[in-house]
Amino acid sequence: MQKTYEGILMVRGKGTGFVAIPDQEEDAVIEREALGFALDGDIVEIELLPKIPSKRQEAKVIRVIERSFRELIGVVKERTIQGKQQYYFSPDNSRIHIRPLLPEATANDLGMKVAIEISSWKDEHTDPIGSIIETLGRAGDHETEMQAIIRSGGFTKAFPEAVQAVAHTLYENREQIFADALNDPKRKDVRGVMTMTIDPADAKDFDDALSVQTLPSGNIEVGIHIADVSHYVTEGSVLDEEARERGTSVYLVDRVIPMLPEVLSNDLCSLRPNEDRLAFSAIFELSPQAEIVAQWFGQTVINSDRRFSYEEAQEVLDKGTGDYHAELTILMTLGRILRKARYANGAIAFEQPEVKFELDEHGVPLRAYKKERTETMMMIEDFMLLANAQVATYIYDTAKHKGRDLAFIYRIHDAPNPDKIEELSIFLHALGYEFETNHGIVDAKDINKLLKEIEGTPEENLIKTATIRSMAKAVYSTKNIGHFGLAFKFYTHFTSPIRRYPDLLAHRLLRLHLDNVNIKSSDIAKYEAMSIKSSARELEAVKAERDSIKFKQVEFMQRSVGKEFDSIITGVTDWGLYVQEQETLSEGMIKLSSMKSDFFTHEASKYRIKGQRTGKVYQLGDTIKVKLIRADKDERQLDFELVI
Repeated sequence: MQKTYEGILMVRGKGTGFVAIPDQEEDAVIEREALGFALDGDIVEIELLPKIPSKRQEAKVIRVIERSFRELIGVVKERTIQGKQQYYFSPDNSRIHIRPLLPEATANDLGMKVAIEISSWKDEHTDPIGSIIETLGRAGDHETEMQAIIRSGGFTKAFPEAVQAVAHTLYENREQIFADALNDPKRKDVRGVMTMTIDPADAKDFDDALSVQTLPSGNIEVGIHIADVSHYVTEGSVLDEEARERGTSVYLVDRVIPMLPEVLSNDLCSLRPNEDRLAFSAIFELSPQAEIVAQWFGQTVINSDRRFSYEEAQEVLDKGTGDYHAELTILMTLGRILRKARYANGAIAFEQPEVKFELDEHGVPLRAYKKERTETMMMIEDFMLLANAQVATYIYDTAKHKGRDLAFIYRIHDAPNPDKIEELSIFLHALGYEFETNHGIVDAKDINKLLKEIEGTPEENLIKTATIRSMAKAVYSTKNIGHFGLAFKFYTHFTSPIRRYPDLLAHRLLRLHLDNVNIKSSDIAKYEAMSIKSSARELEAVKAERDSIKFKQVEFMQRSVGKEFDSIITGVTDWGLYVQEQETLSEGMIKLSSMKSDFFTHEASKYRIKGQRTGKVYQLGDTIKVKLIRADKDERQLDFELVI
């Protein structure tokens, strides 16, 4: 009997599928005609086809084990086949390769964004029949598009009534819950220590706070206090099940889709100023050189003295005066030492510019701009990274002391694939940079050296993006392999349980280990399954966030059709040049067919196009002047032409 494999189907391009095979370096390729009834993201059973020499292993789908979706989101369109008009469904997700027919649709549905379900699919070689289950609105409208992005990722802002009821009951009983927590002898009262939160100006959920005091010895005690969500969201409750399904909060350009009901995320769990709050804390005694002298992990009660925005805290430091200037200075001094040591150990400086939007009351973008990164943002990161790494290290040390593995949720980042590093080296060479690798093996310090070299150059963002793409993806796992990008042997996510489910799991597991509770080995499989699901939900959330940014970039650029921009070439293909406008970071294309001054051919190995008559070369990383000639909000595409 032919051996079969199970895996998650990934569909790319025009309908080619890929499924990972255990113990094989390359995924099996599934051509479109061999996909059967499977769609992108489905868990499928596959059978390998006879191997053809010099070709990748091919396979075919035997059956769909589990669908990745309950509904599909897209637009109702029409076409004429053999003189007969048909309404059909065009999915927003470009990885969905089918175009279901909509026999019940009418002219009123044309151009509308809808949610459909597959009602009939009898022949795998023809498109299925779909049924409209909800009309979201006119395609291109702000609210319609935001709802479509949310629904496409399987997210929703509305919580089930049962979940809301439990959340409100917790809120109504908050005084008794808090009083009971205070009576717990394991919970430390640190309300007497100066404590502050530093967050974005528009933040409503405050996951983390910092306390700081100088000890008689001259050492400094820094407390990293994280919202004690696990005290309210208990394992197996309806709140817990809902949070596990969501996996993460989602941050679109104009709204947050929270993991927890807002009465918890923005109030009860949030470390709001001048209010007693329950926290799970990592408290460190640090020398003036930021060396760890002692540490303590456990649950606390805190009261934040001040809520700073990043900009407010930065202003106090820049001016040298203001609220809690002394405490902020101590924290910044320690943060800089921690940061310098991290980079010296090989942590990669991958910071990239982010785009922010100023929207009017209808969601129309009035302004698009690059977000300014303050040093106070980096300082908060320094202490969050410290807590995350030390919690994970504590778990390892405890396990080693007990002589056995301890169940835990790690944030892991594998070393990059050597083939991808070799490709990156060739890419960088084409841009004029030397990047030595040892058969694809590279040290993080070499990557940092490269990133330092490109700092301030026009191609900085391009090279950072290419370097990130050559890296493995960071994921959650019960199996620790370290974090290559941060250069930590042990790392977890402990600091954001209001918005990330794995952090909530880390809190629960840490508490069990602090209490010396044995976790059955059979439970480790349960936590690994949760890790895999959380990693998948994170990817969906990132995609939704990027989709909302892309939509707003195209919408903002619509008013600039006919205008000229400075841009950088970010991609070179047979059909054109991808370019990125430098102010809003909007990406679009110059089609080769629009370049009338010469006949350009693609020289793939050199990442460039070259004019046959003039010899003119346009290469990856070149800065060029372009004119915007089309901004298509429906397709989320920008078309440019070259300004000679």
